Amino acid sequence: MSDIKTKVQGLDPNVHARDLNQMVRETNNIYETLAIISKRARQLQVDIKHELHSKLEEFAVSTDTIEEINENKEQIEISKFYERLANPAIIATDEYLSGEIYHRYNEKKKSRQEPKTD
Repeated sequence: MSDIKTKVQGLDPNVHARDLNQMVRETNNIYETLAIISKRARQLQVDIKHELHSKLEEFAVSTDTIEEINENKEQIEISKFYERLANPAIIATDEYLSGEIYHRYNEKKKSRQEPKTD
């Protein structure tokens, strides 16, 4: 995951207009392209969320009293860093346009059996 963090730190988190012709050059279908990008964005979201929670668990202190709430500056900095990251959909779109996403089509199996002839 650390390679994704270093790669997206220079990525602009703002949304930009994209050339549709460039986006559909591989699939020739905008819906297939969006499906590929959205699947990758979901993968990124899960990875980023898992990493954030694992880093924040290091600072977790189990106490029985609700009154004691400690604010840890390192914890706040980690949270702010992840908040500043670009949206996973923007990251996935950038990866797709730069050719970093591998995708393939699964062969569709025939659901009907062919009738037997005697």
